[in-house]
Amino acid sequence: MKYKTFRQGLALPFALFLLLFVVIPILFIVYYAFTDADGFFTLDAFKSFFTSTVKLNVLLISLLIGVFNTVLCLLIGFPLAYLLANPKINRNYMLVMLFIMPMWINFVLRTGALRDLLSVVLGWMGTTTGEHPLLCTMIGMVLNYLPFTILPLYSTMLKLDKSQIEAAQDLGCNPFHTFTRAIIPQAMPGIVSAAMMVFMPTISSYVISDTLSEGKIMLFGNSIYLSFSNSDWNGGSFMSLLMLIIIFIVMLATRKFQGNGGERKLSAW
Repeated sequence: MKYKTFRQGLALPFALFLLLFVVIPILFIVYYAFTDADGFFTLDAFKSFFTSTVKLNVLLISLLIGVFNTVLCLLIGFPLAYLLANPKINRNYMLVMLFIMPMWINFVLRTGALRDLLSVVLGWMGTTTGEHPLLCTMIGMVLNYLPFTILPLYSTMLKLDKSQIEAAQDLGCNPFHTFTRAIIPQAMPGIVSAAMMVFMPTISSYVISDTLSEGKIMLFGNSIYLSFSNSDWNGGSFMSLLMLIIIFIVMLATRKFQGNGGERKLSAW
């Protein structure tokens, strides 16, 4: 009994942290999202958002860029993680560290350095970053979020059941069928984790798009930042609440998808 009470006591600091830095801020966001400047209940922020073509377009563009960036990071990160986790190809963990080390550098510093590098490269071609805002933004998104894709995929690849892959090859599966029926089902938890770690920060990001596109591409994070900068607490809070709802929906969808991964793995044959 004393041991159980002691274990429960150890959870108090974490519960206090959640209360102060998660629950209470969310309650403030909900309060400001459905009140006016005088503190009275209103749906003005709701009406203002869903009747504004500009804000809806920003949300749509953010979702499209988030999906596109997630797909690109998975297409690049999956083979890299597979190669890094293969002991026949990589026996030195330093190669893994090379992909993770950019995460140790400040996010803003990485983005600023990339902007300067792109300015030099595009300058040699006779153009500027401002003339290719979408291209520069996507390059920045992929380079900044690629390590967050490789890390969960690499961790999952280390746990692959090699016997299933060998059995698929012995039973006559070609490389494509081996990949789709033996590797992908086992790697699905890492794919889902990587997609979540890329998609959700992408749509809420504003530093990358603002820096690399020279302010020509506005994402949902930019809209929230501008609302709070202009003292529009109610509009900014509603968009923040909408962002939390989108994240919650994505988490529910991926949780259900991830929960069926084991069944796919068993029925893939």
